[in-house]
Amino acid sequence: MTTLKLLALDEEDLQVVSSQLQDAVVRVGDMAYLPSQKRFAAVLNRFDWQSAKAEGERYRRLRTALRFDRVLGARHKDLAPQNKDRVLSLLAIAFEQGETPGGKVVLYFAGDVVVQLDVECIEAEMRDLGPAWRTRNKPQHPDEGEAQGEVPTDPQVEPQVDSQGDATMSADPNADGSKAAGA
Repeated sequence: MTTLKLLALDEEDLQVVSSQLQDAVVRVGDMAYLPSQKRFAAVLNRFDWQSAKAEGERYRRLRTALRFDRVLGARHKDLAPQNKDRVLSLLAIAFEQGETPGGKVVLYFAGDVVVQLDVECIEAEMRDLGPAWRTRNKPQHPDEGEAQGEVPTDPQVEPQVDSQGDATMSADPNADGSKAAGA
């Protein structure tokens, strides 16, 4: 099996990355917003949809890194950053155009969890980190008619910064259900 390395520099590229990461699982503690580097990064366990579609292949997952550069701010909704071992399932990654070339990259997770990144432009990389392993289960999807969660429109971005100048996953108790993201 070939490992993937994808770069996304526009919305179309980001849709390809999103399709490859659909149903990836990630621990909250494996996501980080690093404002001093203008970067958001995560290490996920990606479901290998290509091998699942091939006849006779077994289901597999791969450890995969996801990185967004030129990130100006990050917010989250219902993330529970204090629960670093909580596992989230990534549904999709979308882009909402702002002042060209900027906008918002939105990561949608099951359970109505959202991470929203304010970006100067789309600059992302997805890279498989190692060999695949077998899994017994193939992710199941609900009917397409079910409602998606709403994206926070303008939550407050006030990350707490550690001694290295990097944000920690913390919640602003005064924000309207949306929190600043980072780890």
